Order: sequence, then C-alpha cells, then structure tokens
Amino acid sequence: MTEVRFYHLTRRPLLQALPRLLEMTLERCKTAVVRCGDPDQVEKLAEHLWTYDDRGFLPHGTTADGHAEKQPIWITAAEENPAGASFLFLVYGADWPEVSGFERCMLLFDGHDDLAVQAARAQWKRFREAGHTLSYWQQDETGRWVDKAAGGWTRGR
Repeated sequence: MTEVRFYHLTRRPLLQALPRLLEMTLERCKTAVVRCGDPDQVEKLAEHLWTYDDRGFLPHGTTADGHAEKQPIWITAAEENPAGASFLFLVYGADWPEVSGFERCMLLFDGHDDLAVQAARAQWKRFREAGHTLSYWQQDETGRWVDKAAGGWTRGR
C-alpha cells in the first residue's frame, strides 16, 4: 500500500513548504508529480520553483515545457504520471482517486481554510478505508514538521 502523508500548513504557506519537500524528494533520488487542484496555479507554481531560492532551483516541467517523461518534477492539473514518478504531491485542493501506483503521496492543505480542512478529512477517511498507511504532519511554532500521530516526532523544515 501507499504511504499517504497529510501536511497541515499552519505556519508557513504552501509556496514556502512545498519546495523543501520537493528538495528532499530529489535528495532521495525520487521523482514527483505535483498535481494542482487549480489549473491556474500550475504555471505560477512552476515559475516559483525557478526563483524561490537565490542559491538554486528545482528542475521541473509542465505541459508548456514538454518532455514530460524526462522531468524529475512534473507539475500538472491532470491525473497523469508521464515519467512514472514514485512520489505524488496534492496541492491547491487536488485529489487523485487511486494512489496505489505511487510509493508515497503527500497531501498539503491550508489549515486556515475550513473547506481545505474538511476536504482533507474526507480524503483521510477514503485513504484509510482503502488500506493505505497514513500519517499526519503539522507545523510547530518554528515551522518544523511534527508527526502528530507518532507522539510529536519532529522533522526538519
């Protein structure tokens, strides 16, 4: 079964939290699909990943760039995995009905948006019923990720 991680954004917004998670993905020699629930956010997110850090960028692509099968990070609003990525990130309210084709699925949601929290709860229930391994991560006061289900285990920013 797929490991599904829920990331409850409370201190840092998505555009600060997601790049670090994607960096860690590439450090593990994994590839990723980032599915946006809002198609208007695809190119905005892609542009952000080129400029978010003065020291570098995250290699990625969208349909506007082409060569989907060669992209280590593929950003899309569609349910597609053209490069056979092992990690899936769901952002801006995205969903993916069947995640078992991925090693890991990360669902990031805005903890200050009641509709996003309700949607994440519904997804939690559906993924649990499907038998996936679930974990729930929340940001502490410094922005570090704390695994709330594992008794407060902390992971770097």
